[in-house]
Amino acid sequence: MKIDEYRKFCLSLKGVREGLPFDENTLVFYVKSKMFTLTDIDSFETINLKCVPELAIELRDMYEAVTPGYHMNKKHWITVKMNNSIKDSLIKQWILNSYQLVMSS
Repeated sequence: MKIDEYRKFCLSLKGVREGLPFDENTLVFYVKSKMFTLTDIDSFETINLKCVPELAIELRDMYEAVTPGYHMNKKHWITVKMNNSIKDSLIKQWILNSYQLVMSS
C-alpha cells in the first residue's frame, strides 16, 4: 500500500478528517475528534492503529510486521510496518477496525 491509497481509504470513512497536529510530517486521521491512525508522510514506513488489547497481542504474535504502538499506549495501539508483508486488504480491515473502535467509544 502506498500513502495515497492509505489516505484515500481513511478519508472515505464517514466523518473522518486529517491533520498535522504534532509536526509537518505526522499525518493524523480523526473521527469524533479522536485519532484512529497516523503515519509519517515523508517515509510512510509504518502506520499506527488503535486496537482492542486482546487483538493487539494476537496480531503481534501472528505478524512480524506488527509491533506495540510506537510512541503510543502499547496496550491500545499497534504499529504496522508498511513493507508489503501484509496484504493491503488486511491492513484496510485493521484501519476500519480502528475507526470503528473510536466511533463506538
